[in-house]
Amino acid sequence: MPPACDPLCHFGGRLYFTTFPHPPPRPEFLNHPSFADFRPQIRGAATAGPSATPDDQARYYYFNIDDQLLYLSFFQDWGPLNLAMVYKACILFHELLQDEELAPYRLVLYSSNDPRRKANAALLMALYVMIVQQRPPWEAFQPIAEIEFMPFRDAGRGRSDFNLSIQDCLWGVYKAMQNGLCDMNEFDVEDYEYYEKVENGDWNWLTPNFIAFASPVDPYFIKKEKERRLQEAGTPVSTPSKPEIHALQRRLPAPFQNCLDYFENKGVKLVVRLNNPLYDSSAFTERGINHEELYFDDGTNPTDEIVRKFLDMADAVIEAGGVVAVHCKAGLGRTGTLIGAYLTWKYGFTASEAIAFMRIVRPGSVVGPQQQYMYLKQLEWAKWAVADGLRKTQKEQTVTTVVVPVTPPADIEEDAVMQTEITESIISTIVESPSTPPPLPLPPVTPSRHVAAAAAKAKAIAPPGQPRKTPAAKRGASDSDQEEQEENDVLPALGAPPVRRAKAKPASARLGGSRVTASDQKPVRITRSTAAAAARRAGPSTTINTSQSTKASGQAPNKIPRLANGTTARGTVARDTSAIPIPRRGRQNTSPIPSRLPTLIPSKRAHHNSTTSVQESPESVAAIVKNAQAGAAGDWMTSNASVVVAPELKSGRPGLRPIRRRRSSFSAADVVA
Repeated sequence: MPPACDPLCHFGGRLYFTTFPHPPPRPEFLNHPSFADFRPQIRGAATAGPSATPDDQARYYYFNIDDQLLYLSFFQDWGPLNLAMVYKACILFHELLQDEELAPYRLVLYSSNDPRRKANAALLMALYVMIVQQRPPWEAFQPIAEIEFMPFRDAGRGRSDFNLSIQDCLWGVYKAMQNGLCDMNEFDVEDYEYYEKVENGDWNWLTPNFIAFASPVDPYFIKKEKERRLQEAGTPVSTPSKPEIHALQRRLPAPFQNCLDYFENKGVKLVVRLNNPLYDSSAFTERGINHEELYFDDGTNPTDEIVRKFLDMADAVIEAGGVVAVHCKAGLGRTGTLIGAYLTWKYGFTASEAIAFMRIVRPGSVVGPQQQYMYLKQLEWAKWAVADGLRKTQKEQTVTTVVVPVTPPADIEEDAVMQTEITESIISTIVESPSTPPPLPLPPVTPSRHVAAAAAKAKAIAPPGQPRKTPAAKRGASDSDQEEQEENDVLPALGAPPVRRAKAKPASARLGGSRVTASDQKPVRITRSTAAAAARRAGPSTTINTSQSTKASGQAPNKIPRLANGTTARGTVARDTSAIPIPRRGRQNTSPIPSRLPTLIPSKRAHHNSTTSVQESPESVAAIVKNAQAGAAGDWMTSNASVVVAPELKSGRPGLRPIRRRRSSFSAADVVA
């Protein structure tokens, strides 16, 4: 009999999870035909009395990844596993589900009951359910909700006083996916594992607009700075006998050169340095990349002024479509703290969600007291976000008003005569030649002219009795229905400048009744009813033609991630990897193989888009999305399986390829095997 295991946790479909006492048995032992009658207990199922359920006839296939996906610790940290391992686990689970020989079996991921391996394996299964099967985090966590797990800790040397749970990791990744910050369709496992190594640059994309990396080191710059400080202190420095090598002539270290070339090609617009200078900033500025200094001590927390300045600088670059690269000495503590502040301020992450997400993407982020600092500051950063949003909204809604200076009115008799002549010429032109636009008379300088005569003439024309097609705008009370009709019956196609007529004040309200001021009068306007009445008097053949220009509003099609076999989410044609060998670490010019994992939201990473686009039919896209939502599987990763899965095992079952270890950013003494 195989050793007893904990009750199985059912994640839906044919996926289960359990643990065995340490050390767990080998999969070959558990899957031996002699143990085909072994029936493990399922968590939540009834145990009393006989039963006749499908569980009695079910067959199980056990697989384990404890020895294949290993966390490389900095000190006493042990998880969570990084994004490349999450990607590999998702592909392995999918390949097993698609294996035709395993179709009659229930698939059981098991691990040792060691608390570290147990938590890492359970998180991988929950992440697969959430990322690939697109279920919310509360449903992904529900099967293991009753199990006690050891919380994750930081990479610091002190005791652990800030813990992260599996729920924090699930919600951190979920929020990142909802905001377009983590798109597994575009994830490149080869690129990730290559550039996270110290000898290749040691950086990771935390979001599509943030790169966290360790500080580049230029030994020549450090030597010159040391000599300069000695000279300032009065210590004599021996001058070299050979001439000094110019900065453009000497060769930078390979990690630094990789960093410069990569950042220039990926649209990095700003580099923020948080530590003491270990290189010359002109190396970035000469390539058109801005460089800023925001120094604060290692292991400490930034001031509010530093955080405020960082948020403003980073948001300005990101809103313009650029990328921000941030580094301290190791690119973990200080770097993760400021980027986590931006995630809280911009997207509403909690401190635990931001730390958990960043540690999955870049293990070791946010160390020691910086965890409590983010927890205490998260509410304040959220208030900043609300205040900044209100200021931005008020700025957008501000309307600039132009104040027109008031000109003293001229003689009322001259105004009345001038306005009478202009009005009669306009009406006569419309009646005689409706197809010819009337000449444009010069508008009067003072708005208070041409009131009395034009108002009397307009009142003399009875408006036609017809309903309005649109609701009337807000307007003041008038003396009669006729005035109310004319108030909104405007003719904009007369060619004359649009003016308004208003009722003159009664004589009792004027001073002595001898003179009308600018405040007592309003301009006259020509209405549709006035023009229509004039046209009817001229004859039935005279008409007034009015037209309105319409714009055909086009709507962009819905953006659905391309998951069809043969294409990638970036729109490029996926290569057949079955005939392509996996490139080694020489890092030749081999284009990386993009991911095929579906996500909840299309990617917003513009700097990763390819120039080649492939059109797909709506039927194929709909079928693929349906398969992804059902969790069953299309061919969204068959073109990438050979990168992660090695099918040439003796057992004939899919398995993970050997992992490549990452050298720590810390010294060798800090790395615990």
